[in-house]
Amino acid sequence: VQLVESGGGLVQPGGSLRLSCATSGFTFSSYLMGWARQVPGKGLEWVSGFYRSGSTYYADSVKGRFTISRDNAKNTLYLQMNSLKPEDTAVYYCAPLLRVGVPAFNYWGQGTQVTVSS
Repeated sequence: VQLVESGGGLVQPGGSLRLSCATSGFTFSSYLMGWARQVPGKGLEWVSGFYRSGSTYYADSVKGRFTISRDNAKNTLYLQMNSLKPEDTAVYYCAPLLRVGVPAFNYWGQGTQVTVSS
């Protein structure tokens, strides 16, 4: 399993970023996928994911600002983040899921750092 997150960076409050997660080593289209984030010293927060029905999950803290999407042909997961806030600062990880909040594998990529600051 390989998960390569990218697209993070430094952005001002109110700005936007689009995260990507390139995957390999498993059948991407067969798995639910999700995004989580972690701030040093704090636990992992599940930000967004797909339910088996195809509908999407968003944490209350990002609802209305973040949009998850996937391209099964490219084995890639995306997270469009708009109206970013300083509290969105974290390392963001993608993961294949058994269900929202439950990773399918005991493996994580390197993550991508998002810093929201003026």
